[in-house]
Amino acid sequence: MGKRIVFILINVCLLSCTSKKEIVQKKPNFVIIMADDLGYGDLSCYGNPQTKTPNIDQLAVEGTKFIDFHSNGAVCSPTRAALMTGKYQQRVGIEGVVTSKNHRDVGLPLKEITLAEELKKYNYTTAIYGKWHLGYSTEFNPLEQGFDHYAGFVSGGIDYHAHIDQEGNKDWWKGNKLEDESGYATDLITQYGVKFLKENDPKETKKPFFLYLPHESPHRPYQRRIDRILREVGKPGNLFVQDSIHDIYKEMVEVMDEGIGKIMDTLKEIGEYENTVVIFLSDNGANKYGSNGVLRGLKNEVYEGGSRVPAIISYPGHIKGGTINTETVLTMDLLPTVLDFIGEKPETKQIDGLSIKNNLLKGTSLPQRDVFFAYKNLSSIRNGKWKMVRTKKGNEYNYELYDLTHDLSESTDVGLENTTVLNDMKKRLSTWENEVRKGVKIVTP
Repeated sequence: MGKRIVFILINVCLLSCTSKKEIVQKKPNFVIIMADDLGYGDLSCYGNPQTKTPNIDQLAVEGTKFIDFHSNGAVCSPTRAALMTGKYQQRVGIEGVVTSKNHRDVGLPLKEITLAEELKKYNYTTAIYGKWHLGYSTEFNPLEQGFDHYAGFVSGGIDYHAHIDQEGNKDWWKGNKLEDESGYATDLITQYGVKFLKENDPKETKKPFFLYLPHESPHRPYQRRIDRILREVGKPGNLFVQDSIHDIYKEMVEVMDEGIGKIMDTLKEIGEYENTVVIFLSDNGANKYGSNGVLRGLKNEVYEGGSRVPAIISYPGHIKGGTINTETVLTMDLLPTVLDFIGEKPETKQIDGLSIKNNLLKGTSLPQRDVFFAYKNLSSIRNGKWKMVRTKKGNEYNYELYDLTHDLSESTDVGLENTTVLNDMKKRLSTWENEVRKGVKIVTP
C-alpha cells in the first residue's frame, strides 16, 4: 500500500512539473489592431460620451490604457514603418506619406527586418489584413516582408465599397494578386481576421500566431455600410459624402468596434484569449472631423493632437486590468516589446524603440529618454514634462517650449522663462537630426 502511494505521488509530481514546463514554454500570440486617424478623444473610454465603443472599452477594463502613447508619425506611412521596424521612420526613408500619385515605386526597404520576419524565426504564423501603405509595387508586398497571409489594400485609403484608391486605381489584394471582392472594407478586415484565428488555432497548428489588423476606419472617404460608392476607376479624387460627416464618422468607429468584439470572441472561442497579447492603437491623431479631446493640433502636426493617440494593451492574467499607464511610449517600442514577451531581442542592432514589457507586467518605470518627431518643416523633442516645438517659415525657425504636466493643451509658451531648458533641447534636436535625418533619402509628400 505504501509503495503504491509513493508511486502515485511520484507520478503526480512528474505530471505537475511537466505541466509547469509546458506553461513556461508556451509562447503568447499577438494581435495588433491599428485604427486610422482615430483621435485621442474619439472613444468612450477616453471620454467621448457620443461614440459607443463597448468592445474597445472592455479591452481597457481587462488591460492597461495609455494616456501618453504617441504614434511615431503624424500621418499614416511613417507610423507603420516604425511599427514594422522598431526604428524612427526616418532611418528607413519614410518620413512622409507614401502616396498613390507620387510614390508608386518606393516602399519599406526589403533589407529591413520587420516584426513579422522577427516572429517567423520563432515559429509564428503571421498575417495582415487591411491597410499596408508601405509600398504599392508587389516588390514591397507584405508577403515579401515576413507575412504568410495578406488581404487588403496598399494605398492610404480606398472607397470602402468599391475598393478604389485616391488616384482611381483598383486596390484590393489577396496575397500579391490584385483581386477585388465585394464587401464593406471594415467588415472584410474583420472577416479575414476571424477566419485566420479559427484556421490557426495553436492547439491544432502547434504554432503561435501574429495577427495584424490595420483598419481603414475612420479615415476618409467617410462611408457607412449603407452609403453609396464615391469613387470610379480612372478618376482621381477624394470625394466624400458631405452631409452629416460627424454622424458617419461616429458610425464608422462603432462598426470597427463591433468587429473588434468579434475578434475577441473568436480568441475566446478557440481558447487563446488568455494567451494572447492584444494591442490596440491609432496611427496618428484625428483630423478636423474627429476629436483629439483637450489636445492642440490635428493629424499632420507635431502638437500633441497629431501624435498622442488612444492605445490599450491587454494580456489577461499578466497585465493588471483597469490600469492607467502614464509612461511616454511610441509605436516603435512595440517591436522590442513583443520580442521581449517571448524572451528574444531584435536581430537588428540599431533599434530606437525600447521594450516596455517589465513596465506592463511589473510596473517598472521606463528610463528617461528624449523622443523626437519630424514631418515636413515641423519638428519637436520631448523629455518628461518638457516639449519643444520647432516650426519653420521660409528660412526662419521658431521655437516654442511647453510644460505638459501643467499645460497639456500647449496653450502657453514658457520658453522665455526657461531658456536653459530651451537651448539644451535645441542642441539635442539638432544632434538627432544630424544622426537620423541627414544623408537619408526620405519619402516626403
